[in-house]
Amino acid sequence: MSFRAIAQIAGSAMSAQTVRLNTISSNLANAQSAAGTEADGYRARKPVFAAIAQLGQGTQSAGSRVQVLDVVQSPEPLRRVHEPDHPLANADGDVFYSNVNSVAEMTDMLSASRAFETNVEVLSRVKSMQASLLRLGES
Repeated sequence: MSFRAIAQIAGSAMSAQTVRLNTISSNLANAQSAAGTEADGYRARKPVFAAIAQLGQGTQSAGSRVQVLDVVQSPEPLRRVHEPDHPLANADGDVFYSNVNSVAEMTDMLSASRAFETNVEVLSRVKSMQASLLRLGES
């Protein structure tokens, strides 16, 4: 596999993790948002990824890249709380809070950060190997 293919794979993974981190940030920012109806409530969002195979020369595979297919809303129900004094309460006195699980989002954020850092390390090593090859060519 060429250095270029490795860099493209790592770059696509970093782009995907960036989308994941931005989605998590949005979810955490809206974790305590309230609404008067279930339809108006904030629902957690999750990116959907796919590995796209890249063909090399002939029938040989040049690896895969990561692509973000979509960002979908969580199907989990919103949290309904009876708070008749809340300004957003409906006629029954219920307020709908987002379905964001802050602990799960923080865990997902750590995972995405580590995956991003791993790909940065891959790119750093590729750069180091390329520099070493250039030094070999000079001798």
